This record gives sequence, structure tokens and C-alpha cells, in this order.
Amino acid sequence: MIATESPLRSLWRRLLGNLRYRLLALVLFPLLLVLPGVLALAYYWSHEVGYRHLLMKANTDLAVAHESFVATREQYLLRLSLASEALQMRLPLPQLTRAPATAALLARLQGDTGFDFVRLLDLQGCDLQQPLNCRYPKSPLLQQARLQGAVSGVEVFSAAELAAIDPLLARRAYLKLVPTPFSQASDKTEEARGMMLHFAYPLRNATGQPVAIVAAGLLMNGNLAFVDRIRDIVYGPGSLPADSQGNVTLFLDDIRITTNVITQIPRERALGTRASEQVRNQVLERGERWLARAFVVDDWYISAYEPVTDVHGQRIGMLYAGFLEAPFLQSFYQWLELLLWLFALGLLLCISIAVLGARAIFKPIEIVADVIEQVRSGRRQRIPLLAADNQVTLLATQFNDMLDQLDAQHDQIQQAAASLELKVAQRTDELQQHIRLLQRSREQLVAQGKLAAIGELTAGIAHEINNPTAVILGYMDLLLEELGDSATPVRREAQMIIDQVYRIRAIITNLLQFSRPETDSDPHQAMDPHGVIRDSRQLVQHALSSRGIKLQLDLRASRWISADPMQFQQVLINLIMNAINAIAPDRSDGRISLHSRDRGADGVLVAVRDNGCGIAADLQTRIFDPFFSRTQGGSGLGLSISYRILQHAGGSICLRSREGRGTTFFISLRAADPQMLAKTLRQTGS
Repeated sequence: MIATESPLRSLWRRLLGNLRYRLLALVLFPLLLVLPGVLALAYYWSHEVGYRHLLMKANTDLAVAHESFVATREQYLLRLSLASEALQMRLPLPQLTRAPATAALLARLQGDTGFDFVRLLDLQGCDLQQPLNCRYPKSPLLQQARLQGAVSGVEVFSAAELAAIDPLLARRAYLKLVPTPFSQASDKTEEARGMMLHFAYPLRNATGQPVAIVAAGLLMNGNLAFVDRIRDIVYGPGSLPADSQGNVTLFLDDIRITTNVITQIPRERALGTRASEQVRNQVLERGERWLARAFVVDDWYISAYEPVTDVHGQRIGMLYAGFLEAPFLQSFYQWLELLLWLFALGLLLCISIAVLGARAIFKPIEIVADVIEQVRSGRRQRIPLLAADNQVTLLATQFNDMLDQLDAQHDQIQQAAASLELKVAQRTDELQQHIRLLQRSREQLVAQGKLAAIGELTAGIAHEINNPTAVILGYMDLLLEELGDSATPVRREAQMIIDQVYRIRAIITNLLQFSRPETDSDPHQAMDPHGVIRDSRQLVQHALSSRGIKLQLDLRASRWISADPMQFQQVLINLIMNAINAIAPDRSDGRISLHSRDRGADGVLVAVRDNGCGIAADLQTRIFDPFFSRTQGGSGLGLSISYRILQHAGGSICLRSREGRGTTFFISLRAADPQMLAKTLRQTGS
């Protein structure tokens, strides 16, 4: 069933393939590229400049709030100074310190000036109305007032100090902390300290010496009138959009102790909430001002913070001024939406003008495009003569000339490319042959150098050892012959000496064989690997029987191999004997198996597997090194000689072993080629 193309897809394909619409897209591309860029630039400029202006306003608002805070302190200090002078004028100084009417005058002074408390203290800080009451908080302002006159400052009083002044102040200062998003993690659940605007004015005698101090304070905790007054100064009518709100907050550490920020649920002042951790670290920890957007209780504000320091110069809190960010963002997005509509209308107008203005040149270009499409498909076409006499006609003529030149150059390039590919292939083959030859030559030189050194050493050792061993063997035979039956008591020891001498000669023979360089004249021939495997089993049968080890054969290879039968048998016997030695003598389930399979197109794989002790992973890379042995009394040459024999025969050997589970050696050999196989069969008469 032939699938039909949908109408919409067919229309889209025709639009993409039509030169008219492609040219239209080319005309409109600069417009589509520039207008979004202008739009993005306008967005960026509006956002950055607008945001910068908002930050400048927040900075200005904070400066106004700071000045209002300072002016409030100065105003209250002036009130205290005037009221203290008036108090001293009403009663002479000696009478003021002990007159019963002093308490009423101080209470009236407190009510007139708006302080939360007013106390008359002696120079040691004790209450003159209560001579035994010296619990007034120790403050450097009292000493400064004696020396400088009227002074003021910000201090933090503990709950006990507030209660000593007036228990009502301690209750007013207490705040239960409210969990606030983005604030620093803390186990603190309440705040009992109070931030106090502390004032001191000295009363002096006729000689100008201070004899008493009028101390007053204004508690900031919960002082809503204080922050509302500053907010009204900072954010007066018309300073913010109608749906926005400005706020002023005073913090003790990072806790809002007086604020006009209103929480959304419930609608109440956010007393006891905390500033964000990021603001706290910058303002309180590092003493830097914050001027950026910040999360305030439950919304984002354009915010400005500055540290508040006490009379000791320590940062004890923050002063905040800021306003909601959302109304400004909403206004910005409305402006951006309007800009997008203007962009869309402008783009539509430009598309209409481009379509109307381009129709006159579409037809000749479509003819040119049709010819180009045919040339792309491989046909050698030319643009026909166009009726219009304009740049398109000139372009068609030049394009025809170019096609003629391209056809001629194409033919030349095709010929040159074919010749170049042939030369590159030849040079690549030659280079690879040289690389392989150099690699083989280097390996042979290294191996011959090593073997020459070992051979020279081994030949000297063999010459020096073989002569003494021959003498020992000769004299042992003569000794046994001369003693006759008298040698029976020591015959076992004598035979042990003879066996060890033969073992010495076997080691020397292995050394000589290992160091003897291989030549291309080694007698490799086609041979049946299964026959050699079975013969090898017969040779090691005694060793297997003495250890109670079973040898299993699984021979499925169908190919003959190219190797020396004696050397191949030597390799098998080495591997089988190693497998026997790897099986513990006290095991009753010892098992060795030999497998053969055809490998690939021209190879045979022989595997020798045992269930012995296995080989540790860190020793497997050294197992074929000369003189490396894990067997007691072994020479360490068996596997090295086997490795060289197989390498010379064009084969390889590798192993896979798991400690405690057993080892498998894999022998890969080349299959005998047909000519070698036929020659061997003729010689054996098979």
C-alpha cells in the first residue's frame, strides 16, 4: 500500500522548494535578524536601566531613613536637654536630688518628651530617688555625659537590665520568633533583649561641675510609631505606584523588632521574623551595605540595608528601607508586551512590502533556479535567453560561461583524483610494509641481544657443569658396580645422588634450549594435534595415577596444525605437569581436561584446564618470564620455553585463572596450509 502525503506536509514541501519564497525569506532575513536584536537590546536596556534606577531609589530611601533615624535621636536629645534645664530651673540643684516633688517632675518630663523612662542618677549611676538602687545598666554614655555634656547612642539592654529599669519594658521587648524562609538556621525561638535609644544629660552646679545625670531611653522593640513616622517621610504620597508599598524596618541582629512590613497570612506586622541569611552575612558579618533585591518575609523587595552600631562600635542590628518589586515587574512586562505587538506589526508590514516589491524579479530567478536544479541532478543544461535586459540576464549569461568552465575543470579534477587515489593507496601499502618490517626487525634485534647474552652465559655454565656431572655419574656407576651387593644399604641414597645429577643436567639442557636462537629451518610440518595430545597423555599417565588425578579429553578440532611435533608435545607436557603440581596432593577430586576447537578460518585452539590452586592476579603478568617459578624446586623455564616455541610456530599462549578455582591455558596455532598438509600425507603414506 502506497502511503499518501498529507496536504499540509505537501504544501510545506512546495513552499520550501519554491525559489520565490526562498528569496522572500532571504530579503526578510536581515529584518528578522535585526528586529529581535533591537528588541533584545531594548529589553536589556530597559531592564538594566530600570533596575538600576530602582536600586538608586532604594539607596536614596535608605539614606533618608538613616537621616530620619539620626534626626529622631537628635530631636529626643534636644527634648531631654531642654526638659533637664527646665527641671533644674524649677528646683535648685541641692533640693532636686532629694525633694519629694522630683519624682512627679520626672514623670511629667517623661510624659512631655515621649521617653519610655527618665531617671535621675548620681555620678556612679545610682538612682538618686532610691539611693540603694544601683542596678541601672552600666553605659559609657554616663561617663561621656560627665565630660562632654548631652550625649546619645544606641545600646542593647538584656531582659534583666530592662526589668531593673521598668518591668513593663521587659514585657514590651519580648518577641516570639517566627520561622522565616531563607533565614539562617537557628535554634533560637525568642528574643528578650531590647534595642534602646539611650540619652544622658549632666546637671552641673554653680561652678560647672557635674553632680547628677538625667538618663532617658526610648525602646525600639515594638515601637511602631517610630518606623511609621520614618516610612511616611521616606515614602510620601506619589513616591511609589499605587499598588506598591514601601517599608522601613529596624533589626536587632537579624530579627525585626519594629517594622511596617505586613505578612500576607495573617495580615499583621512581621515582628519576630528574620532577615535572609545572605543579607545577614553581608551586613552584620562583613559590615557592608546591601543594595539589591532581597526576599522579605514572604515576597521579593527592592531592598537597602545598612548596619546599626552601638556606643561600643559593634554591629548590633540593621536599618532597612525597601519596596515591593512585583508592581514594577508588572509594569515592565506590560511595556514589553506592547513592544512585542509593535514588533509583530512592523514585521507584518515589512513582509507585505517585500512580497509586493519582489514579484517583478521572481520569474527570471525561478528560470535560473530550475536550470541550476537540473545541473545539480547531473544534467548539463544551460539557461535560455531571457527577455528582460537587466542584471538577472547578465547573471544568466555569466552563469552559462561558468558552467562551461566548471564542466571542463570537473573532467580534469576527476582524472587527477583517480590518479591521486591510486598513488596514495600504493604509498600507504608501502609505508605499512616498512613499518611492519621495522617492528619485526626491532623485536628480533632485542630478542637476539637478550638470547646472545643468556646463551653466552649458559654455554659457559653448561661446559663447566657437564664435565663434573659426567665424572660424578661415572664414579657412581663404578662405585655401585664395585660394591655389588654390599651397596644395598646405601643404594637408595646413591640412586638419589644419580637422580639429582641428572636433574642438574636437565636444568642445563633447558637453559641451552631457552638460549638457543630459533631459525627459519626448524622442522615445522603438518600434524594432527589429537595424536600428539593422546601420546602426551600416555607419557604423563604415571604422574596422574600416582596423584589420583583424572585427565579428560574433549577433542573436536577438525584441522591439522603447522608445528614441530616434539616441541608441541614438550609444550603440552609442561602445561600438564604444571597443572598436576597446582593440584594439592591431598585432594581426591583433582581434574585436568584438554579441549580442542577450530578457531576462525585458519586456526586451532587447544585449552588445558585444571581445578588446582589458581594463580594470583598480580603474578599472571610474570608467569611467562624466564626463571620465574611458583613450584618448589622448579627451574622457571618451562613456560618461558613453551612461550618461545609457540611464538616461533606462529602461535600464541595466554591464560585465565582465578585463585582457588583453577587455571586454563589457551594455545592458538595456525592450521597447516594445503601444500604442507599434502606433503606430510605423502611422506606418511596416509
